[in-house]
Amino acid sequence: MQKELFNDFPEVSSKEWKQKIQYDLKGEDYNEKMVWESPEGIKVKPFYHSDDLDHVSLENYQPRNWKISESIRVEDEQLSNATIKKALKSGADSLLITITKESINFEILLDDINLVSTELHFNFDFLSKSYIEKLSNFLIKNKISFHLHIDPITKLAKTGNWFDNQKEDFHNYNSILPSTNLLSIDASTYQNAGANMIQQLAYALAQANEYLNITNPKIIKTTTFKIAVGGNYFFEIAKIKALRKLYAILAHEYGLNIDCQIIATPSLRNKTIYAYNTNISRNTTEYMSAIIGGSDIICTTPHDKIFRKDDDFAKRIALNQLLLLKNESHFNFIEDPTSGAFYIENLTRQLCQKALDLFKQVEASGGFLKQLKTGIIQKKIKESADKEQAKFENGENILVGTNRFINSEDKMKNQLEVFPFVKKNRQKTLIEPIIEKRLSEKVESERLLKEGWKLTNKISH
Repeated sequence: MQKELFNDFPEVSSKEWKQKIQYDLKGEDYNEKMVWESPEGIKVKPFYHSDDLDHVSLENYQPRNWKISESIRVEDEQLSNATIKKALKSGADSLLITITKESINFEILLDDINLVSTELHFNFDFLSKSYIEKLSNFLIKNKISFHLHIDPITKLAKTGNWFDNQKEDFHNYNSILPSTNLLSIDASTYQNAGANMIQQLAYALAQANEYLNITNPKIIKTTTFKIAVGGNYFFEIAKIKALRKLYAILAHEYGLNIDCQIIATPSLRNKTIYAYNTNISRNTTEYMSAIIGGSDIICTTPHDKIFRKDDDFAKRIALNQLLLLKNESHFNFIEDPTSGAFYIENLTRQLCQKALDLFKQVEASGGFLKQLKTGIIQKKIKESADKEQAKFENGENILVGTNRFINSEDKMKNQLEVFPFVKKNRQKTLIEPIIEKRLSEKVESERLLKEGWKLTNKISH
C-alpha cells in the first residue's frame, strides 16, 4: 500500500536537491551559507540523502531495556545504606557505588536491601586485592548482580599518580581481574576536560588496548565504557553508536565478544552556577542522546551538583527525568530510533573513521600510556578545550543565563555549599593530570567576586 502511495512521486536525487538550494540562494555561496564545520573537522551539510551512503546500516545496537542508575559515593556505610534504599524506592534499577576507603563495611552498606533485580557497579578510590575479593565473594554468595570497575590508568590520567606505582598497580589489576572478568574504561574525563569527540573515542579505544596488552584477553567477558554526554545532540548520539562500532573492531582482533556495555552520564563541562535550573534542560537532552545512541545504563546527575552537597530534591528531579523518558515518553520501546537516519549514519561513519585514524596514530607513537606520560594526550586535549573556551568567551558557544540572556538579579554568593571551580592540588604528581573544567568557571568567578564572594568563604573544598 505504501509503495503504491509513493509511486506518484518521482525520486529526487541528492544532486537535484543541491541544485534547488543553490537556485534559492540567488548566487550566494552554498558552502559558505549552508555548510558548517564541527570542532572535529566534520562538515555538516543542510540535508542528507541516501546517495551520500553506499548502503544504510541496519545494525541494531539499541538496548531494549536500558537501566536508570544513581551514583553514590560512600563515606559512611550507614548513611549510604539509607541513600541506596531511597534511590531504589524512587525508581533506580542500577547503582554506581564508589567505595572511598578500605574501612567501609560492605555488609552494613548493603544490609536489609532487596537487590534481586538491581545491578550494582562498584568503583574504588583504592586498589586492594583482599578487599575487592572479599566484596566479590560476598556479592556472589548473596546472588547479587554486580560489576567491579578497576581502572588504574584513569587514576593516573585524572590525578597524575598511580594508586601505588605502575608495576604494583598492574600486578594487582591482573590479580583481581579473574574475580571480575570485566575490562573497565572511564572515558568521561576526556569529555569533561574539553576533548573533542574524535579524541574521546580514540583515547577510550587506546586505553582499552593498553589493558588488553597487559592482561590475558581470554578472561575478559565484558567491557564497559563510562562516558560523559554533552549538549551537541545529534553528534552525541552518533558518538555513542561510533564507540560500539569501534570497540567491535578492536574486540574482533582479540577474539572477544564484540559488544560492550556503555554507562552514560551528563557532562559537567556545560553546567552552570548562575541560572542553574537551566541545567535540568541540558541534562534532559543529554539523557535523550544517551538513550537514543544506545547506552545500556544512564546515570543521573543532579542539576545543582557543582555547587551543592547532596540535595534530595535535585536527586529526585534527576531520577524523574529518566523515569518520564522511560515510562511516559516510551523511550525504551523502540529498538533503534536512528535506523535509516542518513544524517546520523553519516556522522557515525565519519566519527568512526577519524577516531580510528587517531587511534592508529597513538598506537604508532608507542600507545596511550606512553603518550600520557609524555604529556601529548594532555596537550591535545588542552588545545581542543582552549578552542571550545574561546568560542564560549566570544559568544559563539552559548550557555543561557551565563554568557547570553543574563539575569543580573541572579545572586549565588550565599548558595555555594561546595567549591565549584577547579581545585589546585599541591600534591606532587608523576605526570600532568587531565583537568576537568567547566566552560563557565572564569565568568562565574568574576561575577561572584563582584558579589563580594571570597575564596576564603567557608565552603567545602
